[in-house]
Amino acid sequence: MLPLWTVAEIVAATGGRPEELSDGPISSISIDSREIAPEALFVAIRGETFDGHDFVGAALASGASAALVSESFHAKDGGRNLIVVPDALQGLIALGKAARARSRAEIIAVTGSAGKTTTKEAIRTALSAAGETHASVKSFNNHWGLPLMLARMPRQARFGVFEIGMNHPGEITPLVKMVRPHVAVITTVAAAHLQFFNSVADIAAAKAEIFLGLEPGGTAVLNADHDYLHILFNHARKARVGRIVTYGFDESADWRIEQVETTDSVTTARVAHEGERFVLTLQVQGRHMVANAVAALAVAHISGEGSKVAIEALAKFGASEGRGETTRLGPADRPLILVDESYNANLASMAAAMEVFAGCKPAGGAKILVLGDMLELGPRGPALHASLKDKALATGATRIYLVGPSMASLAEGLGEEAVVSHAQTIEEISETILSSLAYGDAVMVKGSKGVRLAGLVQAIRDRFN
Repeated sequence: MLPLWTVAEIVAATGGRPEELSDGPISSISIDSREIAPEALFVAIRGETFDGHDFVGAALASGASAALVSESFHAKDGGRNLIVVPDALQGLIALGKAARARSRAEIIAVTGSAGKTTTKEAIRTALSAAGETHASVKSFNNHWGLPLMLARMPRQARFGVFEIGMNHPGEITPLVKMVRPHVAVITTVAAAHLQFFNSVADIAAAKAEIFLGLEPGGTAVLNADHDYLHILFNHARKARVGRIVTYGFDESADWRIEQVETTDSVTTARVAHEGERFVLTLQVQGRHMVANAVAALAVAHISGEGSKVAIEALAKFGASEGRGETTRLGPADRPLILVDESYNANLASMAAAMEVFAGCKPAGGAKILVLGDMLELGPRGPALHASLKDKALATGATRIYLVGPSMASLAEGLGEEAVVSHAQTIEEISETILSSLAYGDAVMVKGSKGVRLAGLVQAIRDRFN
């Protein structure tokens, strides 16, 4: 089997210059010197808080075959086993474009205000049953994550699934033009990153940039369960999208979710499409999770793999860490139920998560809710946080802990009877929350990544596992 790349191919793709480096296979690509595999290429990109060039020596010492570095680094420090380019990030982008150009895979791109990563994982699950599928890891969906994921795509992959993120207008356009998908999925449009937009309608227009990189004759797959579908349709038509397919609970959806039933941690849904009825079973709770899975079902159908294989694969699909993963810690007869929603939060994902938690039954103990700030909401932030009041109360939580300055408006709305404590940072309140938990309780932790609630989740696991 051919390697991921050869040194000669990387030199040709990036226009780089080999320095004391022989041709040979490259089996992996990394930007983290702590994650170096044999025959790896280390790419020394500069981040906001680090410069990969500081770790070139460590990467090579750990077994990397070569390092892609900027000309300024070589001019200053020299070195061997290097591929020198004017700028390492631009070299990585060139390598990602070369990977896309050589690939014969069916390419799918996913964006949206919520559910991007979960939908990407559902699509990966559905397509992997049909053939070798390469997909973005974690949330590597930005100006360096996306070209890295493209550059890692095996030349023999049958499918490629890529997540595209944004928090400013114009960010999606250059990314999707790198990916050049055959299928573009928009999971939803909601109030997220409003600090950088005048309205949710403007967010819809920014999400619609994904159509600008769609391959000729390509298909747009759109969630129909929001108020901005007409904006997406208008932009799709302007971009001359070949076909538009919708999914969701809306009566007009091409893939219509008709009925959802949940038992313990298993969800069963009935889905209608072109006169046929399908039964979809998932190892996860939540109407929003069903919608994510139906998007994957639609993509599998569009890709020519049919519905049966996708449905069988999705029967094993569950929530991932930080995105609704539910864990039972401790004794089987009286576990502490931990719902981990610590990775991200906006108005749509908050509402969806609390709707799921409302159906969660503790094993004889209390029900606890830990909510952290939704970041990047701008001037509308206080009002949007306050709007969570009814959803929070509907969860049935008897103790609510709030974290972050923006949660002040929700604390005021809920009142002292509902809110046990409100702190500015998780560090101030973490031990208080931990000390209040017991086996038999159910606790959900939800907030934006920047609030650092993942540390609390790990502390709960450590104490109660």
